[in-house]
This record gives sequence, C-alpha cells and structure tokens, in this order.
Amino acid sequence: MEASAIEPKDMLDKTQAKFKFVLELPFGLQNLGNTGYMNSTLQCLRVIPELQESLNRFTSGSSVADKLTISLRDLYNNLNQATESVVPLHFLQLFRSVFPQFAQNTADGFIQQDAEECWTQIISILKQANIPIPSQHSSDGEKVSSSTDESFIDHYMTGEFTSTLKCLEAPEEGEIVIKENFTKLNCHISILVNYVQHGIMMGLDEKIEKNSPTLRRMAIYDKTTRISRLPSYLTVQFVRFFWKSDRRVKSKILRKVKFPMELDATDFCTDELKNKILPLKNRLQELEKERKGSKESTQFAVNNNVQDTVTDSKNNEIVEEIKKLIDPELNKDIGANVSGLYELCAVLTHIGRSAESGNYIGWVRKENSEDWIQYDHYDDDKVSIVSQEDILKLDGGGDWHIAYMLLYRSKKIA
Repeated sequence: MEASAIEPKDMLDKTQAKFKFVLELPFGLQNLGNTGYMNSTLQCLRVIPELQESLNRFTSGSSVADKLTISLRDLYNNLNQATESVVPLHFLQLFRSVFPQFAQNTADGFIQQDAEECWTQIISILKQANIPIPSQHSSDGEKVSSSTDESFIDHYMTGEFTSTLKCLEAPEEGEIVIKENFTKLNCHISILVNYVQHGIMMGLDEKIEKNSPTLRRMAIYDKTTRISRLPSYLTVQFVRFFWKSDRRVKSKILRKVKFPMELDATDFCTDELKNKILPLKNRLQELEKERKGSKESTQFAVNNNVQDTVTDSKNNEIVEEIKKLIDPELNKDIGANVSGLYELCAVLTHIGRSAESGNYIGWVRKENSEDWIQYDHYDDDKVSIVSQEDILKLDGGGDWHIAYMLLYRSKKIA
C-alpha cells in the first residue's frame, strides 16, 4: 500500500520532467520536398549566436542580397519564438530566385542539391549584404556599440592563408608570397587519411604548375600554405564527392575519417601566428588537465555545500593571468581566434551513395551541454537529443550518416 501511495507522485514527477525536457528542445524546419540540404545548413549556422545578433542589427536595403538576408533574419526570429515547426517557404523562394540552380526540377519534383554549395552561397550572400559585427564589450563588461561598416563574415568566419611558392626547376628564383582569404578548410580524403587533421594538411602542401618568369615557360612549384589568421568560427568540408564520368554522377567517398570534438589548429598556422597563440594555448591546456584532475574533489565540495572562497579567489587570479597571455595584436582583431583551440558545435551529414540522392541533416550542440540536437533525416521538423558518442559515430566507413561539413567555434578562454 505504501508503495502504491507513492506511485502517482512519481508519475507526476516523471511527466513534469519529460515536459520540461521537451520544452528545452528547439523546433525544426519543415521539409518542402528535397530541401534537407538547405534546412540542415540553416540549422547548423543558427548555432552561431553572434550571427543572429548581427542579423538583428542589419539595416535593410534593396539589393537581392539584402532581401535574402532580411528573410533569413526573420526566419531565425520565427524559429526562436516558435511553438511548432516552421515552414521556410519565403526564404526558399527567394533563395531559388537568387540562385536558380537550386530550383532545378523534374516531373517528380525538385531535385536534391549539394549542402556545401548551399552553405557557400548563404555565406556569400551574408558577405555581400555586409551584415555588421555584433556589439562589443569593454574590459569592464559594458556593451559598446560597434561600427555597422565592419562585416560579420569577414571578422568571425573568414581566415587568411599565406602561401609560399618555390620553383623546383629554378632554385635561384625568388620565393613568391601570396595572401588570400578563406571561409572554409578542405579535408582531402585518400587511403592515407584517417584523421581530419591529416586531410587538411594534405590540402595545405601541394605541387602546382605555373609560368616561371626565370625559365619563361610552365614549371613545377612547391606551394606551402599556412593560416595567418584564424576566425572565431572555422568551417571544415570533407571533400567526399567526385565526378564519376562512366555513370555521370557525383559519387561519394565513404572512407572513415575521424574528427575531434576539440580541434587544435596550431599545426596549420604560420610560424608568426604560432608564436602569438602558443603561450595562451599551452597555458589553457595545462589548466584543462588540472581541471580534470580536480574534478572529483570539486564534486565533493558541491555535494557537501562547501563554499570554497579560496578557490574563487584562485579562479579570479587565473582569469587575469589568461587575459595577460592574449597577444595584443590578436586581442584587437575582432572575431579572431586568439588561442588556436576550437570545440565542435555543429555537424552537417549526408546519407546516401551520391550527391544527387540520399539526404542531409544537421546535428547541433545543445547550449551549455555535452548533449546534441539531431534534426530528423526524414522529417526535418522532428527533433531529438543524442549524445556526444553518437556524434563521433558520424566519421564514415559505411552507409550511416557521414560528416560532410563541420563547424568549430573558438574555445572560451575565461
């Protein structure tokens, strides 16, 4: 009798807990017929809070880029206030009118499109619209209004390459140094690539053919590329699709390529940038080891309501120490990564054997949690919670969902 008397309360508690859990889930975007490529891209980019703030600061204009940007802003605001799944019809119609290739269809309806191409076009539109950077904060925490002339994409999602070209056939020829911007890193896949870091490095060191002013003919050059600026948000694309001429289709490389939840980008950087970020990076990694080592004692203090003012004081000292290790030039560079360390915040996957078939879905890290949100691959408006272990299983090697695009954000330093 005593047990049965407790049962209703237990059931109520479980029901309330489940209801609270459901309320914490975001709402999805409805699939309008092979629009998973777009929905997954939008959900992945939505994980960037600074992007949403920048969109809300955007002053409307009359260009097509401005109109599409306004539509994206409104779509994100609708999602943030939604009580049910959202239909992205207006954005889709505008997007197809600006980029007609995404409006291709057959008698069976609109055809599947490439999510990477969609991602790239959305970033290019936001760059053209010149959405402003979010409001900045002074050292004492006060919000400072920033200029609307500074581009969010340029500051927060664009890095810089510095490439050095050496002619192998004319060693006496002087080196050529080229600087260029990038909005994503490519992970090239071969039988030698098992980790995303290896695939990225493969694309940074290559041999190219170009005209030699010394030899006055085409010659082979060693091209060594390194990153001279790291953005706050780093996009990585797995180069998984290739054109198969005999079947006239973009086939897919299914090879397993592991990717980390935390990425150290130092090895991709120029020596100059390494020297700027290493003191802070090394100290942050030391503190992470110390934190993991003291996790059990910290949990004991929490469980026993121990108020450790000494620990609070030490944490303040560490924060001040870390701030002093930030390179002054990088500290002035709004939207730059100052430590070289990143954490994974979104994954866009593809399931299927070719780019023209299968489906794309987005997997987004839940705010202040190690859990992730999965947007269902059959109905994009359905949402579920998955673990970090589930995300690590997206590395390929079979017919399950395989990571195609990764979005990393700068690790918090204080």
